[in-house]
Amino acid sequence: MSTTQGLSQIQSGEIFSQLTPHDHEQLVFCQDKETGLKAIIAIHNTVLGPGLGGTRIWNYSNEADAINDALRLSRGMTYKAAISGLNLGGAKAVIIGDSKTIKTEALMRKFGRFVENLHGKYITAEDVNTTTMDMEYVHMETSHVVGLPESMGGGGDPSPVTAYGTYMGMKAAANKVWGTDSLNGKKIAVQGVGKVGGYLLSYLHKEGAKLFITDINDEMLAKYSKDFGATVVYGEEIFSLDVDVFAPCAMGAVLNTDHINKLKCKVIAGAANNQLEDENVHGPMLLEKGITYVPDFLINAGGLINVYQEHIGYNRETAMRKTEHIYNIALEVMKTSSAKNIHTQKIATELAEKRINDILRVQSTY
Repeated sequence: MSTTQGLSQIQSGEIFSQLTPHDHEQLVFCQDKETGLKAIIAIHNTVLGPGLGGTRIWNYSNEADAINDALRLSRGMTYKAAISGLNLGGAKAVIIGDSKTIKTEALMRKFGRFVENLHGKYITAEDVNTTTMDMEYVHMETSHVVGLPESMGGGGDPSPVTAYGTYMGMKAAANKVWGTDSLNGKKIAVQGVGKVGGYLLSYLHKEGAKLFITDINDEMLAKYSKDFGATVVYGEEIFSLDVDVFAPCAMGAVLNTDHINKLKCKVIAGAANNQLEDENVHGPMLLEKGITYVPDFLINAGGLINVYQEHIGYNRETAMRKTEHIYNIALEVMKTSSAKNIHTQKIATELAEKRINDILRVQSTY
């Protein structure tokens, strides 16, 4: 289902019609007048374990956009956990508003109360516009939270691990396309240089890649241009650059028909969630254009792997080792895609769904 179809159903009041196509289990609306909290928790699938997914704060244009984002992100978390071999389900939360003005200790603690009311079916963590400090506040009201500071026994900011997994997936794609996983001398365009994008730039710079960057934050662009010698470009220009690799590391749905037609790269490998505007249209479109795409829910799974390790007993070395395995899974997905002439998003989705269905059969008896 495309984003546009989903929005039209929500706006017409047909919310259950939006839950049904991808078998979402639960959609929870959370509101508190005193703190100004307006949040949505979407739980997609809990066959493999409790739904784990971060909480993002975003100033959505309307509530339908917020619902749709939560649903799409939670589904991605299910596949991310499944393909990575984690005993977790998929869920996600969004808080509506401008993080610079609405975020307070009270708001985050109230959100923690709503998480607690789900009795462990949902485990939250940090995401866009939330931090480890925010998770400390949430933890004051519930134990069902990860992404806590190292001083509290947590794994701290998962962004470096997400970036490392993205780097591994990009190297796997390079291996598939050019016969070597070296990125030395490769021209790489990174869209979005926030926490994950910044760490990814560090890996790429150390390997000798030639970097092009864009972001809405001019300060970050100036910093990374200076630190890594990256060339700054603005807005839509990032899509039409003559580069080897395009790395979407900002918001989702950037791989639409218009943008794909502009791309000149051979590889797409980035950390953003839900990169394909419509996976049934734009996955095949990338295949037809000869662009190797590393599925988003696979390549950006490092952060989830890190917080899962926190959930079962944190060990950074174990988290990094499991994240490195993204390289092997991505290579398998790309090779299968070539052999079957089926786009990589579909191959990865089928792998994830197979594991879910296999475990569902295991659990069919007491």
